[in-house]
Amino acid sequence: MRLYVGNLNFDTTEDTLRDAFAAHGTVEEVAIITDRDTGRPRGFAFVTMANEDDGRNAIEKLGGTELDGRTLNVNQARERQSGGPRRDRY
Repeated sequence: MRLYVGNLNFDTTEDTLRDAFAAHGTVEEVAIITDRDTGRPRGFAFVTMANEDDGRNAIEKLGGTELDGRTLNVNQARERQSGGPRRDRY
């Protein structure tokens, strides 16, 4: 299950996220999203858990908790909508 993790501290690392989520299930992948122009973190990430049970457990246990001084928003990730404008097309 792929999870969206929002409201991240810009100093949070992939290792920190992996450790936090691993306490609630098997983590397959962690990706902190960065700005394509500056390379700086954008304040959100995607964490892929091994299965739905691990994902739901992580949502329940970590949503609304604090990590690196920020309150996390944790939800099941939605698939990207197609058809909208994209910056790289201009």
